[in-house]
Amino acid sequence: MRVAVVGAGIAGLTAAWELTRRGHDVVVLDGADRVGGKLLTGEVGGVQLDLGAESVLARRPEAVGLIEAVGLGDRVQNPATTSAGVWTRGEVRPLPPTVLGVPADLDALAASGIVDDVQVHAVPVPTHDVSVGEFVTARAGREVLQRLVEPLLGGVYAGHADALSLRAAAPQLLALGADPVTAAVSARAASAGAPVPPVFAGIVGGVGTLPQVLAERSGAEVRTGSTVRIVERSGNGWRLLAGPVGAVEEVLADAVVVATPAPATARLLAEVAPDAAFALAGIDYASVALVTVVLEEHVELTGSGFLVPPVDGRFVKAATFSSNKWAWIADTGRTVLRASVGRAGESTALQTGDAALVERVLADLAEALGPLPSPADAHVQRWGGALPQYEVGHLDRVATVRSSVAGVHGLEVCGAAYDGVGIAAVVAGAQAAVSRLLSDA
Repeated sequence: MRVAVVGAGIAGLTAAWELTRRGHDVVVLDGADRVGGKLLTGEVGGVQLDLGAESVLARRPEAVGLIEAVGLGDRVQNPATTSAGVWTRGEVRPLPPTVLGVPADLDALAASGIVDDVQVHAVPVPTHDVSVGEFVTARAGREVLQRLVEPLLGGVYAGHADALSLRAAAPQLLALGADPVTAAVSARAASAGAPVPPVFAGIVGGVGTLPQVLAERSGAEVRTGSTVRIVERSGNGWRLLAGPVGAVEEVLADAVVVATPAPATARLLAEVAPDAAFALAGIDYASVALVTVVLEEHVELTGSGFLVPPVDGRFVKAATFSSNKWAWIADTGRTVLRASVGRAGESTALQTGDAALVERVLADLAEALGPLPSPADAHVQRWGGALPQYEVGHLDRVATVRSSVAGVHGLEVCGAAYDGVGIAAVVAGAQAAVSRLLSDA
């Protein structure tokens, strides 16, 4: 069977890998000039670094399994430290144990000085979807939401707790039940002394090296600079029109996997799966920027970085001490910091030139950490429309998409818009899409 995969991000490339492993002929089409989507490496200050996502969730098997399957298993590295802080109330304070921001150690929380008022209420779990903000505020108080849950959620979605869906964006909080604080504290006490497996993993040289290796070793034909403009039925198969303006080509296939962000997928499916297209058009995206700073000399820093509660009104929303976190970066002798900027609905923070963006980030870093040496180099990577917002009702939207697509023979979708924005979740979603496609073949 010949399959056309639209999109050469990690979702599309994973789908291509799975399909070729099962003996199918695959062509991957992407309008960009490179593969990888939101995964990218680049040289900053003479060091090759991730300019997009820098780690995968190691507690799930899918991403690490794929890394090993493509032959990069010997380059997998776990963080040297995962001890993070929260920059709030005038200083960087240690992040106490939590379940996505819900306190799991009240003594550690009190010692951190992050929150003055922790409420502990048992409120019945709603039978319908609600926002993370509504759920947490009723059971742990607004301060826990604003200074703990909000910055942690922001690090994943660049969104806002009062809009994000509890069931889609924070199922681990829903699992804590009616009294999440008591449940989180009890769960931590019960697991005391048990070995803790690594939560995250990276790749020496950067996670952004994975897509190119995946493309090269998949056996699929990969065409970059080939924007897909039309996806339509053609007899029992499919006809795609792809390529730059003035050089559009026809691609014929027996099946299609669309692995593009929701807005692009909505446009492509408007005729063949209109209900799916309508649901996808309702998914908003947040834009962010990552500012990477390389210092020539070693600077003593504590932990892996810090988060910033939006309520504190800072420019940066988080900072990572990459040279503390990854041994392969520390070995360069440089100090590497990176800060993220931008949240959903706050695009004005990104409407400034690169130099001004770097200057504002450096000012925040200096205020949080103390004076820093002048950087040897800095890089701004802007990710427009990068992160889908799993707002209240997201699972219903995804169910509508899946139902609509299931009614069209030889069509599947996958990507970060559906079941999780992390690399492991996206890989799992692509694998599941391929299984559904082949079961219907």
